[in-house]
Amino acid sequence: MQVDWPLEQARAHHPDLPAPDDLARFWADTLDEEPVEVRTEPVDNGLLGVDSHDVTFTGHGGAPVRAWLHLPAAPLVSGRLPGVVQLQGYNGGRGLVHEHVFWATAGFAHLVVDTRGQGSGWTTGATADPGPSGPSQPGFLTRGIEAPETYYYRRAYADACRAVEVLRGHPAVDARRVVAAGASQGGALALAVAALVPDAVAAVLCDVPFLCDVRRAAAIAQSDPYLELVRYLAAHRDRVEQVFATLAYFDGAVLARLATAPALFSVAMMDQVCPPTTVFAAYNAYAGPKDIEVYEFNGHEGGEAFQRSRQLEWLATTLAPAL
Repeated sequence: MQVDWPLEQARAHHPDLPAPDDLARFWADTLDEEPVEVRTEPVDNGLLGVDSHDVTFTGHGGAPVRAWLHLPAAPLVSGRLPGVVQLQGYNGGRGLVHEHVFWATAGFAHLVVDTRGQGSGWTTGATADPGPSGPSQPGFLTRGIEAPETYYYRRAYADACRAVEVLRGHPAVDARRVVAAGASQGGALALAVAALVPDAVAAVLCDVPFLCDVRRAAAIAQSDPYLELVRYLAAHRDRVEQVFATLAYFDGAVLARLATAPALFSVAMMDQVCPPTTVFAAYNAYAGPKDIEVYEFNGHEGGEAFQRSRQLEWLATTLAPAL
């Protein structure tokens, strides 16, 4: 079922989205905080091939953020490990300790990071969100949307940047070979990391990303979370321009212009959650080396295991120059 423009027309979608005049200052001020403190404790995961640790680090505003760190029990190569920071889809959390260990089994240090306040949907989380918020739709997309300074994703993007710093600082990890990875909301977070701390990541895995070309997404998406925004604006008819002015600071198709690390995207042409044109808007704006896998007959699940195989192959080549 076609949900957006045909593929060739969607591929060419490159909207000229205005960036806020103070975008660089806003994010510099947001990320200029106290040093990150990290507490790590070993935990039994019941698995033979992976060693796991319960991690708590200082997130935005000093709030604690939880994560799992998984390491190969017997690394296949000597020396420090490449790393993957895994960022979660909407209302997912770090899950149970044995739940997300793929990248560790592939030889990476794997940091599975909570998204603050989330983790009560498809996987569990353990991180609260003490940030400010006015009236909002149920969910996270409109929380604090009255201004960029109070918006929920300011805190979430800053946490993701700090998570990369945490993994890069681990003694088992090669700081030159850390990857930001995620799908949907996780893709938005990975894209934000690539844009806001471009020197901290060696590569980006960005699957069917959320929060890109948001005004178009709100107009054509057929499913939540974007419909949270639609319902909010239907109620707050007088806030439309103010809301999209806030979202411009967080739109992946705006921030992608600042990203320089090699990136592998994916898009699904029957995606009712993150419409294909919005993914191409971010991909076409992305300033670094890039490639994209197109899944013509898939919805928001995208490539799943097929994309994971492609990512393994792509990372083997992309990270090789850093060896």
